[in-house]
Amino acid sequence: MRRPALPLLLGALALVPLSGCTGSSDPGGPAGPASGPGTSAEAPAVPGPPDDAALERAVDEPREDSVYPATGDPGVDALHYDLALSWDPDERVLDGRERLTLRATADDDTLQLDLSPALEVRSVRVDGRAVRHRHRGSDLVVRQRVVEDRRYEVVVAYRGTPRPVPAPTTRRDLDGLGWNTTDAGWTWTMQEPYGAHTWYAVNDHPSDKAFYDVTVSVPSPWTGVSNGALVSREERDGRTVTQWRLAEPAAAYLMTLATGDYTDVHATSATGVPVTWWVPRDRPELGGGAGTMARELSWLEERLGPYPYDTAGAVLVDSTSGMETQTMITLGMTDYALSPAVVVHELAHHWYGNQVTPEDWRDVWMNEGMAMYLQVLWQAEHEGPSLDVLLDRYADREAVARAEAGPPGAYDPRAFGQSNIYYGPMLMWHEVRERVAAESDDSAFWEMVRGWPASQEDAHADREEHLAWVEDRTGLELSALFDAWLMGETSPPRS
Repeated sequence: MRRPALPLLLGALALVPLSGCTGSSDPGGPAGPASGPGTSAEAPAVPGPPDDAALERAVDEPREDSVYPATGDPGVDALHYDLALSWDPDERVLDGRERLTLRATADDDTLQLDLSPALEVRSVRVDGRAVRHRHRGSDLVVRQRVVEDRRYEVVVAYRGTPRPVPAPTTRRDLDGLGWNTTDAGWTWTMQEPYGAHTWYAVNDHPSDKAFYDVTVSVPSPWTGVSNGALVSREERDGRTVTQWRLAEPAAAYLMTLATGDYTDVHATSATGVPVTWWVPRDRPELGGGAGTMARELSWLEERLGPYPYDTAGAVLVDSTSGMETQTMITLGMTDYALSPAVVVHELAHHWYGNQVTPEDWRDVWMNEGMAMYLQVLWQAEHEGPSLDVLLDRYADREAVARAEAGPPGAYDPRAFGQSNIYYGPMLMWHEVRERVAAESDDSAFWEMVRGWPASQEDAHADREEHLAWVEDRTGLELSALFDAWLMGETSPPRS
């Protein structure tokens, strides 16, 4: 998720909770030359679209969100989105054709998806048959009788000028969620906690993961960038058509799309993970970040275990911040957003947030606390000062953030993504580490940290499940510690 907007300035040290950085080529990095728009670097073999058996990995029991109940519908379990998107940057028009395979979770007379009113629905078909629909506000209601646990194929054709939706926060870098368009017609998306519905019809909730195939058509030499593996890149009648495929189910907020005149720069982590940075063609100096990311990925694998996906990368956009998406990071082209510490933070989310995802937005701290802790550890090791000094300084800010936006586990819904969900849970995990080390040794803490996302691969969880698992794995009674750090109105004392 996008890091807090304001860096914490303390003396000569800038503690960057979200983004910060070099903004220049990475010295000595393993990045190779940029490839042209008609080529693509070697990538892992990509399987075909998921068959019925493979779709079982995407079967969920979606829920209504306790913080933002207006988006998502527990009646729909999305299994596979196949999106064909054509963007006209001059007219600012998106033409979309979507084929959604879903499972009904209950008997009903309708299916409901989220879709922005800025997009006009031209037709809806279910299992090949045209059906009636109502599109009012952000609700797309499809008139179709459905039976519990049966699968359906819904095809939606739509067209319009996508627009972002307001974010439920006062953060200055989190203004509009979803689809953003620059003055030059370039586009990018950042959509946590909701915003995917600004560019396709979706069950816009983290409890519903699905496979994705995304095909993007843009005027050449522009390129469309999305998640997963780049399956193909072709020139067709003056347009560049790229096809992307995710080999693992993803929550809607973890999808991304960017279009513009991009070129790709490649590197490889120490464990062989291919890393690709998509940079504007007129900003080649930013391509060195691929090498930096490859090294940071190796650093994280030493602590979190094998990277859970086949590919990693980033797409650089006209934003002031950054956000993790599945296999990809969307980064603004500022020193702040390109900070190595922030890239570490966003990469950490590929374990905590992507591999295992919160079941409800009340538990966004489950993503941010561990990612923030790993960021601070990286800062202490590579930038200084010591870990103890860093934790003391973040603790000062934590008390202010908690007072302003509420406890991390019960934050003000109008203050999504504020510093309270980062700093408090980060300090909490250090307290857990201290207790585990006192009872056994430090390695037991890291075994627990690695074990949680691996035990929940492709899944989602709530806080009760997560915290019970931690207690079981560590053998410690931690409920009072968890309650104090996650639900306390004031910051608890530190050991």
